Amino acid sequence: MTPPYRLTLAEMIRQISCKKLSPVALAESLLKRIDALEPSLQAWVTIDRQKVLEEARRCEREMARGRIRGPLHGIPLGVKDIFYTAGMRTTAGSKIFADFIPSFDSTAVGRLKRAGALVLGKTATTEFAHADPAPTRNPWNPEHTPGGSSSGSAAGVATGMCPGALGSQTGGSVLRPAAYCGVVGLKPTYGRISRYGVFPFSWSLDHIGVFTRTVSDAAILLTVLAGYDPQDPTTTREPVSDYTRAPKPSRPPLIGVIQDCYRKNSAAQVWKNTQEALARLKKAGARVEKVKMPASFAVVHDAHRIVMRTEGASFHESLYEKNADLYRPKLRELVEIGRLIPGVHYLNAYRIKREFRRDLDRVMERYDFLLTPSTSSP
Repeated sequence: MTPPYRLTLAEMIRQISCKKLSPVALAESLLKRIDALEPSLQAWVTIDRQKVLEEARRCEREMARGRIRGPLHGIPLGVKDIFYTAGMRTTAGSKIFADFIPSFDSTAVGRLKRAGALVLGKTATTEFAHADPAPTRNPWNPEHTPGGSSSGSAAGVATGMCPGALGSQTGGSVLRPAAYCGVVGLKPTYGRISRYGVFPFSWSLDHIGVFTRTVSDAAILLTVLAGYDPQDPTTTREPVSDYTRAPKPSRPPLIGVIQDCYRKNSAAQVWKNTQEALARLKKAGARVEKVKMPASFAVVHDAHRIVMRTEGASFHESLYEKNADLYRPKLRELVEIGRLIPGVHYLNAYRIKREFRRDLDRVMERYDFLLTPSTSSP
């Protein structure tokens, strides 16, 4: 018999709904898996075993009375440790907030709970979701990085310690650890998921994302999490689809490959794997073309760094003045550089950002997808 922790999120939902799997048995299986792997992986910051099991028993009692909270009823999930969780520590990977316990849930966590999910625990993150590494190890090779900043979420999902987890991305913090750990990482459109109650890094670049082991599972979580939130004015009012019921395409997709830049800058092994993926897509019927990127692509990475450093320094300004000695080296460097960037440079970088978005919209008028390596090196 397959241990419950090995099931995908969709399989857990089906088995709980038809009473083949109890929420308590699922929670116990995941906690046992964590006990076996956590000493070496260090993917978690906080786990409240007693509360998880109490909530699982409550879900079981509710099912006996015919009450189902929502599509994630009784499913324990991981939450990156920058999301506010009522009554559970939220440290942001920082000594400054080592004992911080929020009084309310972030919107994303609240939506998961209303859908019936349980917060299994808080997953490790780099300090304030920047570059100073978390203690988490790569689950396939402990000498390698799991990627950051959502290190614990990716490693936890990859090893079956949780079927899904919340993460966030400002520069690559969902897609990179997903690639390094071999799981699905979804970074939705800016404003698709509310950021209210999440420690910010860069207000115009931050995205909420998810980690799962299958694309179908990612669609389930996105359907629950997406939608307008009056607490976050950057969220979009676009209607939320049921992403699990996406229509089948009427024709083979046209895929654009950004070849020149990524072939030049990627390790040989990475580019070889990319070509193998393209060959499989072609064999399945997709059409593939090389894409010439707009001129703004050449400077958009520099613009990104300026925007990220300036907005990051803005958020940390008062915290840094009071707690500079508690900041780790890479975050300290970002804050100090960001404070020195002239306003005119920030505004020019933001203008480049907007130009690139406009230019890329034009490119996407032709293509259904753009395909690149997730990371430039293994």
